[in-house]
Amino acid sequence: MLLEGLALTPLPPLLAAACIGGGVLAGRIRGEAGEHISSRLALGAAGLALVQILALLVIKWLATLNSPLRLGTWLRSGGYHIDIEFSLDILSLPLAALFALLALMVLRFSVNYMHREAGFHRFFMVLSLFLGAMLLLTTAGNAALCFVGWELAGLSSYLLIAYHYDRPVAAANATRAFVTNRVGDAGFMLGLVLAFLWTGGIAWADINGASTRLQEWQAGVLACCFLLAATAKSALVPLAPWLARAMEGPTPSSAIFYGVGVIQAGVYLVLRLESLFTQAPAAMALMAGLGLATALYGFFCGLAQTDVKSALLFATTGQVGLMFFAAGLGFWQWAFWHLCAHAVLRGYQFLCAPALMHAVAGHPPRPVHPWLGRRRLLYMAALQRFWLEDLGDWLVVKPTQRLAADLNAFDRQIVEPAFGLPAPALALPGTAARPPSGDPEVLRVSGLAGLALRALANALHWFEEKLVLQGNGQNLAGLGRRLGARLNHIENLLNQPRFLVVFILATLLAVF
Repeated sequence: MLLEGLALTPLPPLLAAACIGGGVLAGRIRGEAGEHISSRLALGAAGLALVQILALLVIKWLATLNSPLRLGTWLRSGGYHIDIEFSLDILSLPLAALFALLALMVLRFSVNYMHREAGFHRFFMVLSLFLGAMLLLTTAGNAALCFVGWELAGLSSYLLIAYHYDRPVAAANATRAFVTNRVGDAGFMLGLVLAFLWTGGIAWADINGASTRLQEWQAGVLACCFLLAATAKSALVPLAPWLARAMEGPTPSSAIFYGVGVIQAGVYLVLRLESLFTQAPAAMALMAGLGLATALYGFFCGLAQTDVKSALLFATTGQVGLMFFAAGLGFWQWAFWHLCAHAVLRGYQFLCAPALMHAVAGHPPRPVHPWLGRRRLLYMAALQRFWLEDLGDWLVVKPTQRLAADLNAFDRQIVEPAFGLPAPALALPGTAARPPSGDPEVLRVSGLAGLALRALANALHWFEEKLVLQGNGQNLAGLGRRLGARLNHIENLLNQPRFLVVFILATLLAVF
């Protein structure tokens, strides 16, 4: 039981996030007076998770630690099942310990940095949720549990990019990042389905073990599905532009998300599937090409930046590209150690960014690198970030908007008249919807339903005109009083015993 309890490393941060959120909703945690409660819950949970991981590392070093460690079955359907299992191997535990340690440092830094911020409690809740997600992502023993952590990490990223949700730019950037990551999620889910069909399971051991029995094209397709997920999460070319938009969040969130955590998740995924990628040379070549393109993209764009966070952002992009390039060439251990070293260095640099910005305040920005300045076309491309976002808008966003406009027009011109929906819904875009009569209270309805509705309206109009408005209202009221008196008389008769017995006998005769 002790080992099973230690394996539940994501649980303390997730419980801390739930406690902070529940305390805020219940009114127990609010304002500056409640800051110490939120911060202590988050710090205590992160510290406990780190102690659990260190204990697992000691147990693994002193004795044999079974990996994966199965705690039970989560879902079962026919011959398919998803277990609650944790991978406690040399890849998961060191990364989990590194993430927990760096998250603990960022949380401690945030206590003072976020002091008296309006969203202090929300920040610590989301950061605890993110830590739990990353620990689940790295220690999950199968792809389904990893996908849960994957999604929670993406949700946390979205919430902190939109931390200042009252700013339209922050909300738009968060939405852009969220939608881009859904592209990678589609690849991940397709990989889950294909892994079930072709390998019989989605445990990492099952996928890697069965990779040698797959045909080369099957291994390549399956590897490319997970590579798409890693491309979106780690912001590789051509899905890199969302990362620049993610800098809207507070600096501590930038440090933990884009210096330490989320940006490294894609690298972890391909490292976890090393055996699968080894059986798919085409997928490895594609990964190396994407990594090299991303490294060059980050290098040239970084030379054209003049602010600290943007420079760190593109430096991160370039380094992550090099990790994928190394993995694509087969240098898996190099990519792993590069990931660990980069997480420590970049997290530290992001946390130092506010102090550096304060130190250089009032100084002119650094000049462009002379080598890049002599190449005006390349410099312009670097300033425009190689037009990747514009290209994505042209290829994906604008066609989708045009398709939505066409479907909307079809709905207005064909579907709504057929079902007899109100005519104002048929107004042209950008014009005020007004009925032909000019009366804003009148709705013109067409179609079969419109005919029935007009007939009912005419009948009600006749009733109102003849019996109410033309002096017959008094007769109608008198008729109602007389009818009520007759009904009262009938009720009194039924209450008398002789009529009650007759009514019961008539009812029995009718039944039998």
